[in-house]
Amino acid sequence: MNISAIRKDYSLKTLEINTLKDNPIDQFQSWLQEAIIAEVAEVNAMTLSTLGLDGIPNGRIVLLKELDQGFVFFTNYKSEKGKEIAQTPKGSLTFFWIELERQVRIKGKIEKVSAELSDKYFFSRPVESQIGAWTSPQSQKIPSSEDLQNRKKEIEKKFEQTPLSRPPHWGGYRLIPSAVEFWQGRPSRLHDRVLYEKQNDGSWKKSILAP
Repeated sequence: MNISAIRKDYSLKTLEINTLKDNPIDQFQSWLQEAIIAEVAEVNAMTLSTLGLDGIPNGRIVLLKELDQGFVFFTNYKSEKGKEIAQTPKGSLTFFWIELERQVRIKGKIEKVSAELSDKYFFSRPVESQIGAWTSPQSQKIPSSEDLQNRKKEIEKKFEQTPLSRPPHWGGYRLIPSAVEFWQGRPSRLHDRVLYEKQNDGSWKKSILAP
């Protein structure tokens, strides 16, 4: 297989700095809506990159579940990513919507969301997913998949007698952006790139980047 010969020329859209909204979250909402209308697969999937405990960057796919003053996702606080965020509460997100030939990169600080927001989302999930949050010791080594299934049965039995609650080790994080880059694929690799940077007064400055 000649991997070096694999290439795609992008020509679907353009990106003009003077047409973009003043706030990158507003601009992201506009692009997200376009992606939803275009039926982009896994439209809310994003790569979350954090700094590993060993100092090596670490990335994985998570799902965007809320968009307010930042980008909200949910996970096990004791997971690998949870431990990394606890040590270095900063990270980056990357969205790639190939159907629209677009990419968005976001970086900023990460904080836990309120217990109320975590509860609201947790109880909106299917019951099986709620059980799963109690069952999985996320990122930890386990003896076998059978061991996990046995643990699931124990959790189900436990909650036959008491109402389901949100695990104390499970909840949401919010990445509050300090920089957001919008990328639109263009022919001949001369892609359009616009960078938003947060200023000290809370405003955003837009700049055009070379591809």
